[in-house]
Amino acid sequence: MARLTSVEGVANTGFISTTIPYVNARPHLGHALEFVETDAYARFMRTQLDDVFFLTGSDENSLKNVLAAESAGISTADLVARNVVAFQDLLARLGCVPDHFVRTSVDPLHLEGATEIWRRMAAAGDIYTRAYEGLYCVGCEQFYEPDELVDGHCPEHLTEPERVREENYFFRLSRYQEDLLKSLESGELTVHPETRRNEVLAFVRAGLQDISVSRSAQRAHGWGIPVPGDDSQVMYVWIDALTNYTNALGWTRDDPRYQRFWAGADRRTHVMGKGVIRFHAVYWPAMLLSAGLPLPTDLVVHGYITAGGRKLGKSLGNAVDPVALIDRYGARAVRYALLATFAPFGDGDVTEERIVAAYNTDLANGLGNLVSRVTSMIGRYRGGVVPSGATDSGLGEPVATAIRDVETAMTAFDHRTAIQHLNTLVGRCNAYVDDNAPWHLAKRPEDAERLDTCLLQTAAAVRALGVLLRPFLPDAATEILAALGQPADRRLTAGGWLDGMAGTRVDKPAAIFPRIDAPAT
Repeated sequence: MARLTSVEGVANTGFISTTIPYVNARPHLGHALEFVETDAYARFMRTQLDDVFFLTGSDENSLKNVLAAESAGISTADLVARNVVAFQDLLARLGCVPDHFVRTSVDPLHLEGATEIWRRMAAAGDIYTRAYEGLYCVGCEQFYEPDELVDGHCPEHLTEPERVREENYFFRLSRYQEDLLKSLESGELTVHPETRRNEVLAFVRAGLQDISVSRSAQRAHGWGIPVPGDDSQVMYVWIDALTNYTNALGWTRDDPRYQRFWAGADRRTHVMGKGVIRFHAVYWPAMLLSAGLPLPTDLVVHGYITAGGRKLGKSLGNAVDPVALIDRYGARAVRYALLATFAPFGDGDVTEERIVAAYNTDLANGLGNLVSRVTSMIGRYRGGVVPSGATDSGLGEPVATAIRDVETAMTAFDHRTAIQHLNTLVGRCNAYVDDNAPWHLAKRPEDAERLDTCLLQTAAAVRALGVLLRPFLPDAATEILAALGQPADRRLTAGGWLDGMAGTRVDKPAAIFPRIDAPAT
C-alpha cells in the first residue's frame, strides 16, 4: 500500500477485519492463522495510514452452537460465553490486538445494526417470503445444490447434508448482479489474489439466484436475532453475521468511528478463508448495496492450513490446538511460523518440525545472532555508544531494497514474501560484518575510521530490521529497538536509514530468540 497523500484537514484511515468464527468449540490453528495474518496487515497499514481500526469477534447465532450446547447439556448462551473466552485468550497470546471484539449474540451495536440493515433491505423491496426445500449442511450453515456436493457429501465437512423444507424470507440477490459486476470489474471492490477475483466474477456472471435469509425459530431452537415484525423467524446466521463489520462501528447511532473507519476510510479491508468467499464477496456486498452502505475496498482470501492435505477442522476431527503449540514452543515461534512458512493464498501444512526449523534458522541463528554480535561489538570496541562514521556502499542499498520490497509484498498481502525479504537483509548484514571483520579492524589504529563506519552501518541496519519486523513480531521488534536505544514507534525511510543512529547508547540484550528444541520423534 503506497503511502497516501493527506488532504489537508482529512486523516487517512483504514479498517480491517477477520471473519468471525463459530464458537461451538475451542479454536484451532486455522483460526490462529487468520488472527495473526490480519494483525500483521493491520500493523503494516498503520505505517501507511494515520489510523486503522482492527475488528474481530465471534459468530454466536448459529445452529452448530445450539447443537453443541445441547450435547454439552448447557444453554447456548452459557456455551458461547464459555468458549468465546478461548478465542479472546488466543488473540492475546499471539500478540494480536484488535480495537474491538464483537459478540453477535449480546453486542447491542450488532443487534441494532443487524435489525436495521434488514429493515433497510425490506424497505428497498429486496425481502420477500416463499417456501423452500434444499440440502442443508449444519457445519457450513449453508444450503447446497446437488451438483455442488462431492459424492453426495458437503465438500467442506464431508458429511451428508439434511433435506430441509420450510417457508423462509428471501433476499433479492439477483437484483444486484450487474452492480456487483461493475464493482468487481472496476476495482472498486478488489478481491485478492487474482485467481479468487476470477472465481467470484465467474460465479456472478453465471447468474445470481435469490437466497434464503431466515430460518424458522422452531428449527433454530429459539436462538438467533428475530426477523423484524415476525418472531416466528430468526435471521439466517450468515445474514446476521455479515452485518457485524459495520455494526461494530456504531453506524446506527451515528458513532464517529463509523464515519472515520468505514464511510470515510481510505481502505476497508476484510480477511477471510477461501471456503466463505461467496458469502463475503457476493452476498455481503449485495446486502450493503441494498441497505445503502459503502462497500469494502479489499477482500483478502487466504487458503487453509492442512494436515496430510486435508483442511483442519473441528468437525473433521483433525483440529490442531494452537494453545498447546504456544505452550510447547512459545508464541513467537508459532506466530512466526504461520507468517513465514504459510503461503498466504494457498494451502499448506504447518507442522511442529516446520515451526521449530523456521524459528531456529531465521530467528535464533539469523536475526537474533546478528543483534547479539552487533551490540556486543559496539560494547566491546566503542564502550556501548554507536560511533559516527563515513557512509560507504556496504549496506545502504540492501537496506533501501529491503524497505521497498517488504512494503511491496505487504501491499499485496503477501506476508511470507515480505519476511523472505527481511531475512535476505539479515544475510546481507552478516556478510557485511564477515567481510569487514571488525575484530581485526579493532587491532589496528589506522583502521579506526573504517571500524566506526562498519559499526554505524550495522547498527542502523539492525534498527531497520527491528522496524521491518514490527508487523510480524511486534514484541521482539520492540526489544531489538530498545537494545539500540530506539523508540518502539521509530519510523523508517530508505533515504534516512542512518539518521540519528550515531551517538546512541546500545546495550546487548538477553537472547531475544533463544533456540528451541525439536519435537521428540
